Amino acid sequence: MAVPKFFDFLGTFLVALADGKTHTSKEVRTFASDEMKLTAEELAELLPSGKQTTFANRVAWARTYLDRAGLIKTPSKGHYCITEEGKKALKSGVKIDLAYLEKYPSFVSFHSVQTGESTQSPINNNEESEESKTPMEILDDAFKKVNSSLANDLMVEVMKLDPGDFEKLVVQLLLKMGYGSGIDNAGVVTKLSNDGGIDGIIKEDLLGFSSIYIQAKQWAMENTVGRPEIQKFAGALQGEKASKGLFITTAHFSKEAKQYADNLHGSNIVLIDGDALMRLMIKYNLGVSVEQTYEVKRIDSDFFSDSF
Repeated sequence: MAVPKFFDFLGTFLVALADGKTHTSKEVRTFASDEMKLTAEELAELLPSGKQTTFANRVAWARTYLDRAGLIKTPSKGHYCITEEGKKALKSGVKIDLAYLEKYPSFVSFHSVQTGESTQSPINNNEESEESKTPMEILDDAFKKVNSSLANDLMVEVMKLDPGDFEKLVVQLLLKMGYGSGIDNAGVVTKLSNDGGIDGIIKEDLLGFSSIYIQAKQWAMENTVGRPEIQKFAGALQGEKASKGLFITTAHFSKEAKQYADNLHGSNIVLIDGDALMRLMIKYNLGVSVEQTYEVKRIDSDFFSDSF
């Protein structure tokens, strides 16, 4: 079972406050998770941003929607209680969903700003509609789509590089990620004619006691790197008496290749496929630049409690 959509928490949130007392956000979340019989795994699921759990985010937006409709109120930070209008809603026995909230002008005004739609537009409770997502989830989805398109375009450019430049790019990525930080000439690309299966080396300390050995394969994206290639790389590491290896490719790894790397003794080989390579390049701004930045802000409760 997936975490219910935020509108599925509307009625549950009201029921949690049905006794007329003031309850904390934690109490409401506990009531909702018990009522929905959510598992520990579901409660721990994070939004794509990784900043908040999906469950907490959806309960919080249910609270916002109920508040805008006037069914609950917030006497103090993180404390909620039901209003007379909220009690009437529960007593009516009608399902509390987005369509129900539409009867309140204050909610209609708020919701039209949130969705950008006319106040005459019908509310859609469909699981797959934009209405089923919180604003933060919509932002996260849009961010994922932008990055997915960017990753495709970035891969096209990477595949245009000649093999030597691709190896340089891989070394630059490791340096961008902080490996070899503070060390002069920390990243080295080996000569193509005599690399012995090692395409690059990253020094991890000033004295050279530890290094990461790199193999870079610029293969077509639909190709698969199999176990034999990883075995060859493991042999090259052994020849260098090295314990750390990084195999990066624009293609994908076979199941056998991954199993072989996972079960190696004496050497640790990390595998990065084309998808992971694009994510890392985007994350560490290699070959890409920031076009636009959006800040999502919240109320600073400390300001209002400490400044006056």
